[in-house]
Parts: sequence; structure tokens; C-alpha cells
Amino acid sequence: MTDGSVCLTLIAARSLRDELFDYLTERRDLVWGFTASEADGHGPNVELQTAAEQVKGHADQMLVRMILTQADAAQLLADMRTAFAGSRLTYWIMPVTEFGLIDDRAQSAAQATARRETFGGLNRWFPSESQGGSHE
Repeated sequence: MTDGSVCLTLIAARSLRDELFDYLTERRDLVWGFTASEADGHGPNVELQTAAEQVKGHADQMLVRMILTQADAAQLLADMRTAFAGSRLTYWIMPVTEFGLIDDRAQSAAQATARRETFGGLNRWFPSESQGGSHE
């Protein structure tokens, strides 16, 4: 594990999906990929914003996860406080004890080590351009 690696989880209204994805994609200086899924928000502090949500009894939300260094997560959150002011984004940060890539191609331990070093550690490990893909 790279010291200080964390998983930053964001919860946002589904109506912010495109804006949030665009923002995170543009922040390549901090975010090297993310995973997103739809979620249903429940609880006394969850605001039901539409009539449909009120009928269903839950808020339509997005859950977004990414692996970052602690410092990058702090910087991203500081920037998002301005960019998404008033949006009621919810977040939490959890330590990551291990992060890697299980590759279906034969790859020696030396090649894996070289890749980690090239990309600055596990928090910067992402698929090569030949593999494609823009998210974790």
C-alpha cells in the first residue's frame, strides 16, 4: 500500500450526475478514475426534491468512489466546496490498505512494480492507454 491512500466516497443528487462527472473528469490532476452507481437515499436528513421521490419515499442519488492520496482528497474536497456550494454533497473518507489491478495478461512481478513506480504508486495506478477506459 502507498502510505496515505484513501477511498473518497461522494453521494450526490442524481440531477448532479453530468455536472459531477464532468468536474471529476476535468480534475485529472487529482482524480485518476472513479466508479459510480445509482443509489436510493433514505433517512431523516435526506431531502426528497421531486414529487416522484416523495411518492417513492427515497431520493434518487449517485454514489461515486475514487482512490486518492489523503492530500489529493483534501484538495479535491476543498475545491468542491466552492464548485458545488449548496449542493448538499455528502462524503466520507476511508483508508485503503491495498489497491491494485488484477490483469488477465501474463505479467511478471517486475513489470507490475515498474508500472506502480512509473505512475507514482498505487494511488496513480491506472490502465495504460492501450487498454483504454477512463474510469477506475
